[in-house]
Amino acid sequence: MNTTQHVLSVLWTSFLVAGVAEGVFFTLIDPQALYFLGEPVHFSSIATYSVGFFCFWFLCATSSLITYLLIRSEQLSTVEKPLV
Repeated sequence: MNTTQHVLSVLWTSFLVAGVAEGVFFTLIDPQALYFLGEPVHFSSIATYSVGFFCFWFLCATSSLITYLLIRSEQLSTVEKPLV
């Protein structure tokens, strides 16, 4: 796999997880009942859902990207050792 495929893999999986996270979050919490810095949020429900989705997507993508980079750096630093 090349770098583009790795990046797309990270973005696609994080997109799916963000969709699930948003569904669970907004099933439990009413978007009109949210507060930000002590003030009620004055966005429409659709705008709140959209902002929430992109925040979840960013967090999931960041987590997946860090995992990918850690695995990749470990693979690059591993030198094949002889079995004997």
